[in-house]
Amino acid sequence: MNLTSANLQALFKAYNANFQQGFSSLGDQGALYEQFCTVVPSSTAVEVYPWLKALPRMREWLGDRVIHSLEGSEFSIKNRKFELTEGVPRDSIDDDTYGLWSPVFQEFGRSSREHPNELAVETLEANPECYDGQPLLDTDHPVLDKSGAEISVSNDMGGSGPAWYVMDLTRVIKPVVFQRRRDYNFRAITDLNDTQVFMTDQFLFGVDARVNAGPGLWQLIVRSNQEFNATNYAAARKALQDMQGDYGRPLALRHSHTMVPTNLEGAAAQVLQAQLVSGGDSNIWQGTSQLIMNPWMNNA
Repeated sequence: MNLTSANLQALFKAYNANFQQGFSSLGDQGALYEQFCTVVPSSTAVEVYPWLKALPRMREWLGDRVIHSLEGSEFSIKNRKFELTEGVPRDSIDDDTYGLWSPVFQEFGRSSREHPNELAVETLEANPECYDGQPLLDTDHPVLDKSGAEISVSNDMGGSGPAWYVMDLTRVIKPVVFQRRRDYNFRAITDLNDTQVFMTDQFLFGVDARVNAGPGLWQLIVRSNQEFNATNYAAARKALQDMQGDYGRPLALRHSHTMVPTNLEGAAAQVLQAQLVSGGDSNIWQGTSQLIMNPWMNNA
């Protein structure tokens, strides 16, 4: 290929098409994180989230309106920068072997699409501090009881096995936040007179983004590291649905989804999808929540 500006621009368009092809190849699995993340557009380096201490709820209008102000807090999520770059030797383009890199840039697209899924699970497993000053998944979340006294509430069932989660994902707000400052963008340096190209004799192609994930509302998720069986499933489900807000206020949480790593898929399917249990009895838990099998979760 002659290294004209037009030919190099055409090469970039071809590699970009490969990138887009890889990006879309995952289908709905690429948006796995959107099931349990609130996706927020970011407009600055650090986003501050003034979360409500209780989920909003309608009340009878008697007298003046009661204004539920968002409580200002120091809880924030800082955007992080990510990149993936490949150098294509000038000789490969001269010799018309540039097509060998097409699968690489398809994989760039796939990796970019998967990256939010990876970050969302990374947040759950890192278990960072959330808006109330406690880890997202913890045994000691502060809540006020009916008398106004502070008590501790747990959304962690304990155990020593692989983690699995029961969640209420019927709300607009989710257990995890994914914020996007600059979306995944495929770019290139293909100018023969660029210093980098001159020094390395390579044209550079890559993707970059500014994004991050962080904790959302702890009330919407319960973690268990216990064996996945009907008994432990029922206990985790009850813990989620029994959650109350300050002053004993009902939250009306609905256990809609259960998320497991790949090595618990069979055990979870047995509890959530089988019609019968051992002995031939009807499975009372069949269809009680939607199963999410998340390959990014730790199997250990």
